[in-house]
Amino acid sequence: MARKPKPIQHFLEYSALRAVSGFMQCFRVEQNLRTAEGVGSLFYRSNANRRRRACQNIHESFPNLSSGEAEAIAERSLQHMFQLFLVDSMVMPRLITPDSWSRYISIGDLGPVLDRMIQGKPTIMITGHCGNWELLGYYLALMGFPIAALARPLDNPYLNTWLMGIREARGMKIITKWGATTELISLLKNGGQVGFIADQNAGDQGLFVPFFGRLASSYKSIGLLAMRYDIPIVAGHARRVGGQFRYHLSCTDFIRPDDWTDQPDPLYYITARVNRAMETMIESAPEQYLWLHRRWKSRPKHEREGQPMPKRLVRKIEALPWLSTEQVRHIVDHSNTLAKNKVN
Repeated sequence: MARKPKPIQHFLEYSALRAVSGFMQCFRVEQNLRTAEGVGSLFYRSNANRRRRACQNIHESFPNLSSGEAEAIAERSLQHMFQLFLVDSMVMPRLITPDSWSRYISIGDLGPVLDRMIQGKPTIMITGHCGNWELLGYYLALMGFPIAALARPLDNPYLNTWLMGIREARGMKIITKWGATTELISLLKNGGQVGFIADQNAGDQGLFVPFFGRLASSYKSIGLLAMRYDIPIVAGHARRVGGQFRYHLSCTDFIRPDDWTDQPDPLYYITARVNRAMETMIESAPEQYLWLHRRWKSRPKHEREGQPMPKRLVRKIEALPWLSTEQVRHIVDHSNTLAKNKVN
């Protein structure tokens, strides 16, 4: 059922956000980051349900952490997210320019990415809801490398138009998810670069691959595109440095066609390795990940039906070369426990 339009509510939301944004532009970035940090802490303390969800996700992903350590990461995560939305996204077009970007950005090993772009070869780029996921495409577009990113349009048309303008200020093209397949294929066939945020829950019909020791529903589209057009996947990360408006850009994995050619299930391998790249990003700065995200909400069919993990799925997990026997056993046991609890 289609949602009813809410033009008055949408305009009021847009006006309020523009007013807050305009007011904050009167202060230095450092002061605004401290203000946003305080807002994040207030949100963390006043919203018990989201606080519990974030702490639970952190504890299950990093079981060796104490409750106090998990809570500290959860609060810092909220602080970072408010800094990102209220400050970074607003000042990025003004501060990061062709002449000034080096004051705010340091570059890690991006050689493989830049080489392909210089040669006009297509690349699939991925990142997650960690660090500043908007900055990667923005920076590459600023450097003169055209890139298109897939994004869901906001329900509020006023906010959508405004934020799309900010995202596209330096040449990055935003493609909405509705009817994007044809445009993505055309871009890749013509040597373009396409970016995805690859850590979203893909629903009950997604591909369930390991993510921090648990099966997580993941989209198949990235792997299918890479396989169909024989295109490498680059995992990139923009990590905030020192709590300031400064970022370090790095490549956390480069998945080449040769890597999956001889795998027993290439699509499962690619999707699982994408999740592994997300883990690497998050582990480098867990306080900069969106732990509120319900990443493990959807569950595989065998769990929903209260059945043990199918042997064919166990074999796919065992075939992932970076997982130890102990890690495989943990993933299988965790899934079987959830299935058993479903029955009981």
